[in-house]
Amino acid sequence: MIVTIRRRIYYLIEASHPDHPGSRVFDIAMIALIVANVLAVILETVPGLDVAHGQLFLVFDRVSVAVFTVEYLARLWVAVEHPPVARHGAFLGRLRFAMGPYLLIDLLAIAPFYLSLFIPAADLRVLRIFRLLRMLKLARYSPGLNTLMRVLAEEGRALGAALIVMLGLLVVCSTIVFHLEHAVQPDKFASIPHAMWWGLATLTTVGYGDVVPVTALGKIVGGAMMIFGLGMFAIPIGIIASAFSRDIHQRDFVISFGMVSGVPAFSHLGPVQIEQIVRRLQSRRLPAGSTVFTKGDPANAMYFILSGTVRVHLPGRTIDMGAGEFFGEMALYRDAPRLVRVHCLTDCRLLRLAKDDFNRLSEDDADFRHKIETVVRERRAEQEAEIARDPRA
Repeated sequence: MIVTIRRRIYYLIEASHPDHPGSRVFDIAMIALIVANVLAVILETVPGLDVAHGQLFLVFDRVSVAVFTVEYLARLWVAVEHPPVARHGAFLGRLRFAMGPYLLIDLLAIAPFYLSLFIPAADLRVLRIFRLLRMLKLARYSPGLNTLMRVLAEEGRALGAALIVMLGLLVVCSTIVFHLEHAVQPDKFASIPHAMWWGLATLTTVGYGDVVPVTALGKIVGGAMMIFGLGMFAIPIGIIASAFSRDIHQRDFVISFGMVSGVPAFSHLGPVQIEQIVRRLQSRRLPAGSTVFTKGDPANAMYFILSGTVRVHLPGRTIDMGAGEFFGEMALYRDAPRLVRVHCLTDCRLLRLAKDDFNRLSEDDADFRHKIETVVRERRAEQEAEIARDPRA
């Protein structure tokens, strides 16, 4: 009984399956509560609101802490339902799970409240800042943030190297400017750390203007720092953007490769050939109700369904097709206009193989051409059999 309840709670709060309505509702509710907490922390600092609704803010914070505490304990309880955690046993598995990044974030989200109970003299301003850590809980519910965190971890060495180079440039340039400007502006360039504040503002091209070099050599060094800053501080941004794009592309490529290799017409092809096909595919996102093509349209591509469901309107009947299936090859093979209409029943993501690439594959690969002919004959035979059963179609 207890195991069954624990498993149900696990599927509700940890599995996050998009087809599980309860899991989806839970995720949306938690995201809304996290966002509301961040807004509450911000609005508390408005003098008028704090005076008029201070008690309401306090009650909301207490309720939020209670919900987050129950969530934290529930996640810790159901942790043994994770196969990797279960291998280590109940106690050690939960302990290892609690030391993971997500559970640590959950703990930090509620820690300020319990800290204020045990340390009444704690600075409330500091605790308010720590309450903003609840915003980090959004990472659990955002695939994009998860990808970004994974990218930062994977590119840690490159980012570290870029940081070392930037720090080195900052220290060297600040030291030079300190020696050039100290005699003229002893109050503003009193030490190398003082000069580093100016150096940081210059390298980042912020330029507050509170501290500026006045000597000719100091201005030359400052100008050089601005030019170097444009390039140096763009390096980590470029590293992150490139890795982020590569991660998304690789994920899409793996999905596309697996789907294309599973199509009977492509099953005989080797990895290199399938890779060439995948790189020719164009991704299209279509909302529910969109028409992919209609009867009479020119045959300019065939489509693979990456996600979603499409409906094919054949004479006298309809066929629903889902992820992993393909359509549109018959008109390409016949080099004739479309005979059917296809529209999206749900939001769909399709992979489009253009007519020229399809024809090139047919010309270069006899086995591929033979399998396409076989699929076309089978589907045509199905249509003819359907018409024979129902002549009115």
